[in-house]
Amino acid sequence: MSKTDNGLALIFAGQGSQSLGMLRELASQHPEVGQTFRIASDVLGYDLWRLVAEGPVEQLNLTEHTQPAMLAAGVAAFRVWGQVAKIGPGWMAGHSLGEYSALVCAGAIDFADAVGLVAERARLMQGAVDAGTGAMAAILGLDDAKVVEVCADISTEENVVTPANFNSPGQIVIAGHAEAVSLAIDALKKEGAKRAVLLPVSVPSHCPLMAEAALKFRETLANITFREFNIPVIQNVDVAGHLSADAVRSALERQLSSPVRWSDTIRFLHGQGVRRFIECGPGKVLAGLNKRIVADALTEAVFDPDSLNKALEMLK
Repeated sequence: MSKTDNGLALIFAGQGSQSLGMLRELASQHPEVGQTFRIASDVLGYDLWRLVAEGPVEQLNLTEHTQPAMLAAGVAAFRVWGQVAKIGPGWMAGHSLGEYSALVCAGAIDFADAVGLVAERARLMQGAVDAGTGAMAAILGLDDAKVVEVCADISTEENVVTPANFNSPGQIVIAGHAEAVSLAIDALKKEGAKRAVLLPVSVPSHCPLMAEAALKFRETLANITFREFNIPVIQNVDVAGHLSADAVRSALERQLSSPVRWSDTIRFLHGQGVRRFIECGPGKVLAGLNKRIVADALTEAVFDPDSLNKALEMLK
């Protein structure tokens, strides 16, 4: 990339944005997509692109497959962007799993290492709780403070529920023990939530139920080489850009059992002068959230040739 735009941030979505056939049209015109997925496939020992292209969708949606697939998709879209746009971002960030794509694209970690890292992350998360023990729910239409308050009132040491994703104003995801999440849903509806619904997930991410998985993940992180890098990646757990390897490792470990502070992340970037965002990878989930967080910022996604052209037009 020939120049850097400090008013531009590249952002990466995480689990939940995957879809069967994602990036197919982009791959037909840009070899970087296929090359990226081949590297991932070599690490994983199975054909990741074939799974993404052909399914079955039930296999793609398994955490152990979704996490490497979304990592590869984000990195592939970034590599296409870099070849076409010739403009580098001043900042990067990723939502949950998307943080790993951001770190790869910022030059902090080798892509092949990241594939193995997120595969182990998925395995540890899936094994952290027995099936049916945990749950997650989306809460719409209440302010953050009220959701935090209700969760704190309900949560006990044996029956935990906490905010997991602060996605945008009026949209929070909670997670924890299934019973506590159910109690919180009822209580939040009484407080005036427009919607409070269980999510179809098998892992209660970003809550204290992942604490043991986070401790085990520390050992994996210790064996990964993190390089010096110049593009700040604003990390989920503390809305800060860490440049030292130990600080990045610590933030990734804590991320597993701590909430994703996406609203704060986008507000922080906006405060640094960022007015344009490029969402690298399938879907437009983050673009939708951004509109509700900072109304005067523009976000375009890059996942097919048409969206790539729209993103390029935005830079003009």
